[in-house]
Amino acid sequence: MIAIENKLISDDIIEQQFVCDLNACKGGCCVDGDCGAPLSFEEAQLLHAIYPVVKDDLVPQHIAAIEEQGTYVMDDEYGYVTPTIDGGVCVYAYTDEVGIVKCAIEKAWKEGKLAFQKPISCHLYPIRVKQSQEFELLNYEPRKKMCKPACKLGATLKIPVYKFLQQPLERAYGKEFYQALSDIADQFYQPQHAKMRHEFVDNNSTQIAYLLSIRFLQAWYSPYSSMHLDFGKYFLRIKSD
Repeated sequence: MIAIENKLISDDIIEQQFVCDLNACKGGCCVDGDCGAPLSFEEAQLLHAIYPVVKDDLVPQHIAAIEEQGTYVMDDEYGYVTPTIDGGVCVYAYTDEVGIVKCAIEKAWKEGKLAFQKPISCHLYPIRVKQSQEFELLNYEPRKKMCKPACKLGATLKIPVYKFLQQPLERAYGKEFYQALSDIADQFYQPQHAKMRHEFVDNNSTQIAYLLSIRFLQAWYSPYSSMHLDFGKYFLRIKSD
């Protein structure tokens, strides 16, 4: 785990590889989900103005759903979300000429009709963000079957998740945050460090739990400092002695 300010980032975001393969999945993330796309309060309010701009790209069934449900709805777990058709496809989705499901909001953005690209939860996928009282938790959560081609393509191209998602990560958290994450990846997640890191974790789990709690408190007030960065220096020194 990596900590940058109040963001706790799963190691998988650096260690796993991923590149969307739309020709294989056909935009399945717009169709398959627990609910519609999670929205911030500000994003939910924007949809009132966005809907008239994208309406012409939507099929009648989706227009009818928006007219009935509203431009956004409330979910018990995720809060503000986009409406869906019977718990499936997002109402702001359309299907292109080759059968790939895409976002009508992003289409309007690409055409210069909107300044807003799409909900940040969609842009960040397969990173899923959960908010606790004090922390923002960033986890790597691809769909096992649907995202299998993307995982395979990422491995072929050797592109880690955080590099594939550089644009949305910078959009969500800023360039300084992304640079800090990239620096940590370069310094502590190179292949020559991986075996040493995992061996140390396996052999010192109790000590690590204590160390992490202390290191996190020390790093908390320093902008873009990292619990994993401090911890990495510690265990690399221990292993080399």
